Amino acid sequence: MPLSPAAVQDDPARACTHPVLDAADLGTQAPVGVRLLEEDWVLWRDAAGQAWAAPDRCPHRGARLSLGRVGDGALACPYHGWRFGAGGACVLVPAVPGWVPPASHGLRAVPVLDACGLLWLRPDGRPAQPPAFAAEADLRLRKLNVGPYEVATSAPRIVENFLDMAHFSFVHAGWLGDEAHAAVQPHAVSVSAEAGLWAQGCQAWQPQSNRLSTEGSWVAYDYRVPAPFTAVLEKAPDAQAGYRESIALFIQPQGQEACRVWFRLAVPDFESGDAQLRAFQDTIFAQDAPVLLSQRPRRLPLTEAAPVQEVHCAADRSSAAYRRYLRALGWRWGVC
Repeated sequence: MPLSPAAVQDDPARACTHPVLDAADLGTQAPVGVRLLEEDWVLWRDAAGQAWAAPDRCPHRGARLSLGRVGDGALACPYHGWRFGAGGACVLVPAVPGWVPPASHGLRAVPVLDACGLLWLRPDGRPAQPPAFAAEADLRLRKLNVGPYEVATSAPRIVENFLDMAHFSFVHAGWLGDEAHAAVQPHAVSVSAEAGLWAQGCQAWQPQSNRLSTEGSWVAYDYRVPAPFTAVLEKAPDAQAGYRESIALFIQPQGQEACRVWFRLAVPDFESGDAQLRAFQDTIFAQDAPVLLSQRPRRLPLTEAAPVQEVHCAADRSSAAYRRYLRALGWRWGVC
């Protein structure tokens, strides 16, 4: 059953849709355990192939259901073999085979959304919403997921790093920037609790804007944050191309200071191998990771009670807008 409205209001992160697993990693024969918002969940597919999630605890004697198995679309507990079907209903207690278990003996199961090559879970039990990623429907762009990366920091720190163009010239020198072009050009940023964040007209000098680049150029970026832990970078590789190459950042907040991160690429390069495209993104994230892990506090300082108050400059307009967005939502996850 869904959480109570009071519980959702107390933690708005539970009313968001989060990625939890590569869709290809959930088969029909075995469940998979995942961690989301400091809670353990079990995922399995029913006989129709629909993915479900439930707290990873059997209601009978508390065993981890992710240690069990799946047969004929039903999830079987590893301890006493209780079986749970689509929607989480208990359909069989092997020790009492003629008994019809009541609804109270079932799981608090929620349907899982399959989108962008990932499985998505909304913990409050309401229908999961697909991520806002406009390039997904553009057949002129090749789609590929990169990751996941395990990062021991908060999700808001990772989003801010994704939005931050000022670090290109230093963290990604020779790849996405250089110190001769460190100035961040003025750009427009709008933010609201309903629409999220939109940074338009961003300009970045990049010696190598993607794996195929051979010379430096100014690249026009737009950034969108349609949900607290989803961010999308859009760029037009050619004014005549008629499409916008995109990279989406999807974050699974496992804990307050522990995340799993995926990037969804939508690029016009249909010739390079998957390994080549992933290697470029691996290199960029490997440059980001040490800095992300070094930041203190790991949670984003957002309130007057934060242990430190970070200072800002004009180049921080996008990250400052992101903080305003989180405040407008009454956000509590990964912040201090």
